Amino acid sequence: MLQVDNLCKSYSGVPLFTELSFCIQKGERCAFVGRNGSGKTTLLKILKGEENSDGGNVRCPKGYKLGFLEQHIQITEATVLEEALHGPIRKQPYEVESILFGLGFDDLMLDADPASLSGGYHLRLKLAKLLAEEPNCLLLDEPTNYLDIAGLRWLENYLKKWKGEIVCISHDRGFLDAIATHTMGLHRQEIRKYQGNTENYYQKILEEEEIYEKTRLNLDKKKKHAEEFIERFGAKASKAAQAKSKEKSLAKLPVLTQLASIYDLSFSFSYLPFSGKKMTTLNEVFFSYTPSVPLIQDVSLEIEKGKKIAIIGKNGMGKSTLLQLIAGELTPQEGVLWRSDQTRVGYFGQTNVSRLNPELTIEEEIALAGPNLPYSRIRAICGQMMFSQDAARKKISVLSGGEKSRVLLGKILAGPTNLLLLDEPTHHLDIESIDALLQAIEVFEGSIVLVTHSEELLKKMGTDYLIIAEKENQRIFLGTYEEFLEKDGWDEPIIQKKVKNVLPPQKKPASNKTAQLENQIEKEEKELQEVEALLALSYEKNTLKESERLLLASEKLKQKIDEAYLELNKLYEV
Repeated sequence: MLQVDNLCKSYSGVPLFTELSFCIQKGERCAFVGRNGSGKTTLLKILKGEENSDGGNVRCPKGYKLGFLEQHIQITEATVLEEALHGPIRKQPYEVESILFGLGFDDLMLDADPASLSGGYHLRLKLAKLLAEEPNCLLLDEPTNYLDIAGLRWLENYLKKWKGEIVCISHDRGFLDAIATHTMGLHRQEIRKYQGNTENYYQKILEEEEIYEKTRLNLDKKKKHAEEFIERFGAKASKAAQAKSKEKSLAKLPVLTQLASIYDLSFSFSYLPFSGKKMTTLNEVFFSYTPSVPLIQDVSLEIEKGKKIAIIGKNGMGKSTLLQLIAGELTPQEGVLWRSDQTRVGYFGQTNVSRLNPELTIEEEIALAGPNLPYSRIRAICGQMMFSQDAARKKISVLSGGEKSRVLLGKILAGPTNLLLLDEPTHHLDIESIDALLQAIEVFEGSIVLVTHSEELLKKMGTDYLIIAEKENQRIFLGTYEEFLEKDGWDEPIIQKKVKNVLPPQKKPASNKTAQLENQIEKEEKELQEVEALLALSYEKNTLKESERLLLASEKLKQKIDEAYLELNKLYEV
């Protein structure tokens, strides 16, 4: 349903990708992967028409709607619910409310002014509007940012039932694997698409490159033997014909250049030995930004040597605040926080990116974290963070979000630590970098306190205990995240209960007109499904005239359905 042919894009003469060709067929949900800076977001913008390509074509059937998760929202309505309802044709108000509840809004927030929302809830409102509008194809760029685990789980289930097509970029590999029927990736300025999850995709890439390298080495051997034969026997009359034949064969051999090395994030945190047992203790700690609204209340816990701890919970429950208290970034308003003199903290905070000096280079920033380090060690850390050679002299001001996150990790490496405090460290990192970070976490000998919404990271980390952040309360769960899911789990039935209690408008017209329209819509939607199935088949068989006839039939049906929905919505207005 979406066809891309020979798409090219360059910046300042440097190619981002060249001659990309692929097709998204009916019903396909594609995980879209690739390293930071490979051009994923740019490609989505080109598909939507927000950015021009340097060449190639994007084709889709007439009336085929692409839905893009916008970075900015233009507020036109007075309340969150009214704003979410602005645009959808086929969704009833109670259906839009269910989407908002699924993404973390509550009853009170539905009547709030959209302009008063935080950045995270702005993103959720944009996502709710997009889902409610029901485009044919969703183009999603990091839709999981700012969603907590409950919201992630709801979105995952919603997208698995999506009837149209999806192309989704996300750093959350578990989320992608849950929703995707196919995985598509930008690799070495080319695009590849395979059926299955991300693991299958990366395995295919690895196999392809291994085969390529073996083929290249075999060709090099053949060329070397042929060249040695020609050089040795080319002048001898008895071997001249054979040498000439070898020369012709040599000219026909393909030229395979050695694949350029792709740098991977590869590092381990430097551990500072700790001789005691207790590293940090919190005793009845209280903290609140607003006196009337408690956030951290009566928290008591001990962080012991070698423990792995995760702080989990819905957004707004104080997870990052608790980590800032442990880090010493905030001071408890009540209670006592004690830290051993031997404790050395490495803190990765969500807001720490803003503390990077935009005028400094990468190596200068890392040098600030380790003023006694020799220059060779600073350069080595830059290399570990994938800033080799001249890249280490880039100014912070020109870096992407992912690159700045790697600088922050590099600053932690600049000094030995025994207590890592990590607040959403996977944000802005690509999948390959997240895998490297996870490996570094797994082998670290010190203690770790992690805030994350990534269930994959929580499961692989293997926690000793969890801190569950709930409204005005933080409690301890002894065990791993998987044990938590088995014994407690997330309070997802509450979302379902809210949805069921949100009923359609009660003042339903008494006339038979509504029933007639509903029957008409049901009948025409079934007919549309049949026509689109035939249309997809005609694309596969490349029957142009049949495709054009079915396209026209499809557009007429869509128009009739939309008109019926508009008329039905008017009848339901109260």
